[in-house]
Amino acid sequence: MSWEPRPVPTVTPETAPYWEAAAEGRLLIRRCLDCELSFYYPRARCPDCLGDNVDWIEADGTGTVYAHTSTTNVAAWPDDDLPLVLAYVELDEGPRMLTALSDCTGESVEIGTPVEVAFIPTASEDVSIPVFEPIDD
Repeated sequence: MSWEPRPVPTVTPETAPYWEAAAEGRLLIRRCLDCELSFYYPRARCPDCLGDNVDWIEADGTGTVYAHTSTTNVAAWPDDDLPLVLAYVELDEGPRMLTALSDCTGESVEIGTPVEVAFIPTASEDVSIPVFEPIDD
């Protein structure tokens, strides 16, 4: 089984800039202009002060593994993409992002492993999926 091209996530007017930037190889996060909190996932209001004075900022695309898990048994998941390694990545800008790790196994990753973003194309040219790959220190 293959996922090429990958299924397209649901794109809403609120998340469209995020997905379009990912298709261009850029990782966007939100930043509250009132309380200065940087946050992920894309939403219209700050999760801290609940203000709507938020803007998009481009993240560096680097961070560290905060927590991770892996499995080799996922229903309807392509065998070529196993093991599936999921992680919370703490971005250098502060927010934690639930994501998949690629080019690694669960045994080769540990808390604190430095990672950088990579983008997987989907069936839509306007949408790519950010994943993270381990990098050498």
